[in-house]
Amino acid sequence: MVSSVRNLLVLTILAVLAGSGYAIHCYMCESLSNPKCGQKFEADSSFLLDCSRIAPPRHLNFLIGRNATGCMKKTLEGVPGHPQFVRSCFFGDIRNARDGCEPDPATPFVKQLSCEVCDKNECNSSGSLTPIAGAIILFFGVARLLA
Repeated sequence: MVSSVRNLLVLTILAVLAGSGYAIHCYMCESLSNPKCGQKFEADSSFLLDCSRIAPPRHLNFLIGRNATGCMKKTLEGVPGHPQFVRSCFFGDIRNARDGCEPDPATPFVKQLSCEVCDKNECNSSGSLTPIAGAIILFFGVARLLA
């Protein structure tokens, strides 16, 4: 009896851990209301969100009931020459981002300039840091090999 209860407890813990492993965490903010969310993104833990806790946007009603599959960063232009950045969870097929990146029809006056999609935790931060970090890692790797 004790061993079956222990086995059930272990299975329950494994199921909870496995379920939480699929939840992607993305930054969620808008540069219009928070300047830290702009082109020069300043990571803040208050922007980080577990995407399993939110539903797709209303205008993507065909994705209702689906979990987020990635993170996205949209660049919008409501006022010409003043881009606005929106970071959020992405709902849809990562390989065909067109459906999940559809502009919100409730804001027809806002032009969508770009929509970048990624599938790693916290990947919708500033895209300019990735090449720099890669170059630094590559530099130290080569230096270590030559030493």
